[in-house]
Amino acid sequence: MDTMPRKPIARDAVLDAFEALLIEVGERAATLDAVAKRAGVSKGGLLYHFPNKEAMISALLERMDALAALDIEAMKAAPEGASAFFIKSSLWADTPMDRVFVAATRLAEVAHEETRRRFAGIQQQWLDVLAEEVGPEMARAVRYMGDGLYFNAMLEGGPGANASERNADVGALLAAVERLRD
Repeated sequence: MDTMPRKPIARDAVLDAFEALLIEVGERAATLDAVAKRAGVSKGGLLYHFPNKEAMISALLERMDALAALDIEAMKAAPEGASAFFIKSSLWADTPMDRVFVAATRLAEVAHEETRRRFAGIQQQWLDVLAEEVGPEMARAVRYMGDGLYFNAMLEGGPGANASERNADVGALLAAVERLRD
């Protein structure tokens, strides 16, 4: 008889599975059973780490907050400036930030209020950093530039579609940001 205790499931693996399901199939289909299956664990193993779906959502939002804090620090420290950093990072690169952001967007789509509150907080932090560089009115313009890049890439076939066209768009937007700084 094996007396070694079973290795506990990795909490992050369950959270990764939840995040992937949100991205791929949306909030309604990201059930506890589906998450357990995707993570390769029993439902009991999942419930050990997350007693309910709301606990998984809370953990996902904590992940988003932590990654956003790192992103905001990188914006502040970017040698090319916060605005250029923001625009360049508005293209899908399949980073942990990209994935958690899209997953959380799926929660916001179903009117999950805490998710919407967290998004608003992150957006305000981005605006604050951008405003230090280009002023409050232009900060919104830069944010909309980045949002537009991301949104249009999704409409045109996903993250990798039209990469050369997207790079040209980034170049044009960076030139516009330089004019905003003058």
